[in-house]
Amino acid sequence: MPAVPAATAATQPESAGTGPRRLVVMDVDSTLISQEVIELIAAHAGTQAQVAAVTERAMRGELDFADSLRERVATLAGVPVSALDEVRRRTTFTPGARELVAECHRRGWVVALVSGGFTEVVAPLAAELGITRFRANHLEVTDGVLTGRTVGQVVDRAYKAQTLRELAAEEGIAIEDTVAIGDGANDLDMIGAAGIGIAFAAKPVVREQAPYSVDGPRLDAVLEIIDAV
Repeated sequence: MPAVPAATAATQPESAGTGPRRLVVMDVDSTLISQEVIELIAAHAGTQAQVAAVTERAMRGELDFADSLRERVATLAGVPVSALDEVRRRTTFTPGARELVAECHRRGWVVALVSGGFTEVVAPLAAELGITRFRANHLEVTDGVLTGRTVGQVVDRAYKAQTLRELAAEEGIAIEDTVAIGDGANDLDMIGAAGIGIAFAAKPVVREQAPYSVDGPRLDAVLEIIDAV
């Protein structure tokens, strides 16, 4: 599959902004940001190693995401919700993430986040970048502590693809003008559904199946692919 060299950052052609209006849907953990948020939360529960092992298997496509999410979140029971403030402080944007979002906004494109992580962390990240469209899982909280469960719709691979289609329809953007970017098996359905599907610093199963691939480290390198299509 086509790939952009790891050290290559995006450069803008003279025609930038003259193409179609696009919808760009991104994964969050290990894509928009450099961390896996559930592992940062698990550090407060003393279960980080256990959770990281399950996350790795899920992202490689060896485990059903919804089942793996339930297993991992269960280990978080008893963590005070105040710990999420520290988790938010520890998250860092992937190099080039701010630049990518800013350039998409400059071009008049719609940027959305769809995450198997948690709204409690995704919402402030989105707000910081001026992103208003996002979907993520919700952690259940009782008496100020995590219960070890989520509430509402689980954001699995099918729901990610569904979100891409729904947002495209809402924005009046043709599916061929959509872009999906992610790193794990949970992103494969939306990568396959998008007009331009890009694996970013991805697991082997995702690199093998995605039409396009960027090794990193800069997220804005995906613009080279988008502009070339």
